[in-house]
Amino acid sequence: MAVQNRTLLPSQWMETHRGVWRINAGEEQAFTPLGFLGIPPKTDAIAGMDEAAFPFAERSPVLDRAGASGTVIRFPLERDERVYGFGLHFRRLNHRNQVMQLQVDHYGGRDDGRTHASFPFYVTSRGYGVLLNTAKVVTVDVGTSVRRDDPKPPPVRDRNMDRAWDSQPPANSIEFNVPASGVEVIVFGGNQPLDAVRRYNLYCGGGFLPPRWGLGFWHRVPTLYSDEQVEAEVNEFRERGFPLDVVGLEPGWHSKSYPCTFEWDEGRFPNPSAFVKRMDELGVRVNLWENPYVSPESGLYETMEPLSGSHTVWGGLVPDFTMPEAREALSDHRRQEHVVIGVSGYKLDEVDGYDKWLWPHHATFPSGRSGEEMRQTYGIQLQKLTSDLYRTVNRRTYGLVRGSYIGASSLPYALYSDAYDHKTFITALCNCGFSGLLWSPEVRSGADADDWMRRMQTVCFSPMAMLNAWASKTKPWDFPHIADAVRDAMLLRMRFLPYLYSAFARYREDGTPPFRAMPLEGVEGESVADGTLDDTANPYASRAVIERADQYLMGDSVLVAPLFRGETTREVAFPDGAWFDFYTGKHVSHGGVQQVSAPLERIPLFVRDGGIIPLMPEMEHIPKADRNVPLEVRAYGTKDGVFRLYDDDGETFDFERGDCSWTTLRTVGGNGEIEAADRYWFYDPSRFEWKRMTDDA
Repeated sequence: MAVQNRTLLPSQWMETHRGVWRINAGEEQAFTPLGFLGIPPKTDAIAGMDEAAFPFAERSPVLDRAGASGTVIRFPLERDERVYGFGLHFRRLNHRNQVMQLQVDHYGGRDDGRTHASFPFYVTSRGYGVLLNTAKVVTVDVGTSVRRDDPKPPPVRDRNMDRAWDSQPPANSIEFNVPASGVEVIVFGGNQPLDAVRRYNLYCGGGFLPPRWGLGFWHRVPTLYSDEQVEAEVNEFRERGFPLDVVGLEPGWHSKSYPCTFEWDEGRFPNPSAFVKRMDELGVRVNLWENPYVSPESGLYETMEPLSGSHTVWGGLVPDFTMPEAREALSDHRRQEHVVIGVSGYKLDEVDGYDKWLWPHHATFPSGRSGEEMRQTYGIQLQKLTSDLYRTVNRRTYGLVRGSYIGASSLPYALYSDAYDHKTFITALCNCGFSGLLWSPEVRSGADADDWMRRMQTVCFSPMAMLNAWASKTKPWDFPHIADAVRDAMLLRMRFLPYLYSAFARYREDGTPPFRAMPLEGVEGESVADGTLDDTANPYASRAVIERADQYLMGDSVLVAPLFRGETTREVAFPDGAWFDFYTGKHVSHGGVQQVSAPLERIPLFVRDGGIIPLMPEMEHIPKADRNVPLEVRAYGTKDGVFRLYDDDGETFDFERGDCSWTTLRTVGGNGEIEAADRYWFYDPSRFEWKRMTDDA
């Protein structure tokens, strides 16, 4: 039965967890992303969060329509409320005053909603979040449409004479149009945006904890490299002293690709098992590129044919991985051909778009799922399959994926794109922190030494430090006069491993993103009026927006402020409190906007007052457990501080059964103290050396 103009009163929402409410607006849908994933919320962690009030107690959402023609639901917005999230986006943080079609697709250069991971989840500056748990392509008007029945409409102004006229008068609601007869809505409460983000991540199973080696340095080799060429390149990294933990094989490892056979090319890799073993002896893991489209020449073809959709991609089958039989077929093949011999994981390509070669929305699949639903969720289908497979052998994995969706927080993948713009890569990294996603601002090549150095620095302070040379054949040392500086940046990434690994462990434990944008730290952007009319550049006198989308927090204490090609100075917006230069300990700021500088050899890094940063020695690859690594423990500023250092075996899921430890490092009155754990796998607390980093400002 169709529903119209129904107010969703607070009493109608069910509080499923502390500070989490849900309602079915219209008919319950048979297929939803969270339902497919089936990952249980981290109930205990959510219960441990502070109380949160229902955010719509005073002004309720309204279900305008629910029925065969679709579902329209609107949520109230305050005039000054900022809206973040909606997945991976490249050009802005605050999506207020935008109209977006939230479709998983290859990124086309515009923030219009069509991107590699685009979905209906947002958080606002008031501290709450809203999720529509749907696999449909949703259109959202983010504070752009003013209703005739709005009780507080914006004033009507005369553009001819009134300098305060604005082409986008402030609207009081955010409106979703869902092409389905109903939608499940979940609301996450909080007193600040980070509360809502944490609740969302925990509701989706908590953030994932990668294997320790996954946080080392990655290098993807050219497409048609053989095993001998790969091994020679790995050895050159070692000979030159450049760190390397993972080598990625691109399409040429397949006997045929586009579509894929999923079988080793016997000419380039005559003995895959021996090759993977040699890499392991060098301390290097092997990651395999795949797209999911099955070649007629693959041994999987006959099995997958009845389990695939109505359309092909490059002549290959499109398996329906919502069906257990399809998941089992690919998992069994991977287990026998890859996992058993030690392959560490996958790069899942082409699970997003283009429309020009992917299946259409009217495609059919044997499960009954529509082409639209499959398109939106194909990335998480493949991620879940991989995650489940590695769980069966009690080994953690970490990989790359080019498309993702709702509920990906606990899935072991970082996003990437075929786009290649340094500044928008940083904005993408910031945006992902709002939506339970991770982003790799991979480096491929550089226009010159400046560009190369700045890109390498950025990637070394990101969720996945990776050089992707599949086409460029670039090496870290290709600009000889800065090769030492590039090596130093890569080695500094390695030194940060204890700090980074602990940040990811906290992501799993309490949902706090390990990389996050400045609005999650209370630093908002600014909207600046531009009253100058121009008949081509600014015909509507639009307002300019200044956002801090080119800097971010790594963990709780380190502010990363990348520089770009040709730059040695920049503005940095510091959160409140004292901040110190990472390298020298010199006091830099007491909060607010500050001009900073750094030579080409350094990326600007700052540590908050009381920050404790554990650093391991420079290493060329992440050693396995029971190494007993010493640490330099840096204490910044004059405030007392606390850091929880996480440790486990770094590779298995035994930590989920309690086989892990947290060590409390603290400073009290300027002195370092250690509250030691019962067991260590990687560290030796008797070899922790405290270092005070402050100029006593």
